[in-house]
Amino acid sequence: MKGMLSRTLIKNRRTFQEYNKFRKQIFTELAPKESVYVLFLLPWLLSINHRSFPGYVKNLRKPFKVYNIDNEREIIRREETFKKIFQFDGREPLRPISQEICWIQGVYTIGSIGTVSQTSRSDCDIWICIDKRDFDDTLFGQLNQKINLIKDWFDSQQRIPVYFFINDVEDIRNCVFGEVKQESSGSTQRNILKEEFYRTFILICGKIPLWWLAYEEGNEVGYEEWLREIEEKRPEYDDVIDLGDLPGVRREEYFGAAIWQYNKALTHPLKSLLKMLLLKMQLDQTKGELLCHEFRRAVLGKKSDEPFIDPSLFTMNAVLDYAANSFERKTYEFIKKCFYLRYDIKLNARKITLKEKLAADLFKKHRLTLEEIHHLNEFSLWNLNEQIAFGTAIFDLLFKIYRDISPLAKGVISEVTEQDLTIIGRKLFVTLEKKPNKIPIFLKPLEEMNLSSLIFKFYGRNWQVATTGDFAHPLVTHSNIVYCIAYLVWNGFYERNLIRMLPNPTTVTTQEIINLAEMVKHVFGTYNIANIGMENFLEEEKYIRVLLVVGFEDIHGGYYMNDICLLYSNNWGELFVRKFTAFERLKAFLDKYRTKFFWKEMNYYIKRNSLYYEKVIERTKRIVAQILMPSMSL
Repeated sequence: MKGMLSRTLIKNRRTFQEYNKFRKQIFTELAPKESVYVLFLLPWLLSINHRSFPGYVKNLRKPFKVYNIDNEREIIRREETFKKIFQFDGREPLRPISQEICWIQGVYTIGSIGTVSQTSRSDCDIWICIDKRDFDDTLFGQLNQKINLIKDWFDSQQRIPVYFFINDVEDIRNCVFGEVKQESSGSTQRNILKEEFYRTFILICGKIPLWWLAYEEGNEVGYEEWLREIEEKRPEYDDVIDLGDLPGVRREEYFGAAIWQYNKALTHPLKSLLKMLLLKMQLDQTKGELLCHEFRRAVLGKKSDEPFIDPSLFTMNAVLDYAANSFERKTYEFIKKCFYLRYDIKLNARKITLKEKLAADLFKKHRLTLEEIHHLNEFSLWNLNEQIAFGTAIFDLLFKIYRDISPLAKGVISEVTEQDLTIIGRKLFVTLEKKPNKIPIFLKPLEEMNLSSLIFKFYGRNWQVATTGDFAHPLVTHSNIVYCIAYLVWNGFYERNLIRMLPNPTTVTTQEIINLAEMVKHVFGTYNIANIGMENFLEEEKYIRVLLVVGFEDIHGGYYMNDICLLYSNNWGELFVRKFTAFERLKAFLDKYRTKFFWKEMNYYIKRNSLYYEKVIERTKRIVAQILMPSMSL
């Protein structure tokens, strides 16, 4: 038995190394420059400490070094190129050779990088795995400093955002990944995050996780026995690391992860839809194997003349198989289109990349017609209403999935911390809840929408804004034009060169719309729930930014002070617009809600074409000083 395990370990290690090379090739073709930096330059920078290079830490207690970097031929071959990048002409050795080394056990990607699902919008999450027993507080702080300095350089040099996560080997074994953070769910992931890691990672440099080698078809040997085998055979298996087994995931944890994905859907609906489908599939098939187990078997068990399979395509195929049997035909057809758009595939295009070559067989099995492929390839050219309809269908399906899995909520509090649930719940309400005078959030299917123009029209007593003159389907309709302008800016529709206006009897001009829109954007920015610090959702609501707009529609240019709009945003990322016909009513409102206002300065906007501009602005500031300032003294 011992001899059989050793032979299997050797075979599996060789197969994994070939597969890992295949993944690096995908990354290289999809992002030639960035792949060189991530796959080769990064582990090299982590393993040197010289003031000429990013990551230099003064008075470093011990040199850091990524395991096995001295045997990585591609990295060593590129050393002279790396030196030229930073204009270094010294001849001294840069990688430490002393015995006093603080080892980094491994550097790994996790997620879409190096897969068919990598797109121009992908970021690159990197795990830097260490054994914390080798680090005291000083060394751990210096490693953090080094990584942050390297990240600063990466951020300035490449278009793919790179995020680093330092993980302790023992924590990974125990599926401990910290508390809720800006882009992670902490307690809501655990085994699910580890499953994704095992299924999607690329080994950049360092040790191979034992889990990937501890498998043989038909052999029921447990993980612990594989572990004993490598421990008895060290140093032959020093390049293998125990990050723990992953026998399964409980249903409650799938629900916790689904809550988090539903939350992320507010800003990335298409990406989250596909992850929600995966989670629903896993919830419905809890007696089956984990997807990472199936994928490992497919990679290690492939025949020598067969190509390796991409992990994203493997996952997509599994989910589409499930959708074909679990949803009505119309929904299944829609899900296929969502996958196609999410992965940014362009079948039958003039330029065929590795992505299309790898995905071709999948879409022969889960077929799209030539007409559908052509239409999807032109998604960026769809008219806005068609894009909106597609986005609405995405959210309808998301809500349906959430309703289907919501009965599992009972007992989840043991798996999802109360703090995580508070944060996620408030983020959901911030985005979806309707409140008086609140600017509603437009949920987009993709970040970029097809906007050819934004035309303002005064109709009856209302203002309408439509694109390409389609007033049968306006983007926004409201009696207050300031509300319409704030809606466009807050939802990311506003671009100054797109603004148009039909002739109307009001005194508002196109230039004034642009001027006010620029001011709103300067003061409030655009809606992005991901940019709101998590700590804000654990606090009570408070208003932190304020803009006072006077006389925007008043034909007297604000002289009589009967057209006053107050725009204000809170710490939860909500924007409100209230209109008043007198300063006394504004004062009454501020007096009523004075405990919620925490602004640092009052921003003003008065129409520049007002005949009384100077008088109005001075008068406004004087009245504000007399009436509003007491409300600011908290």
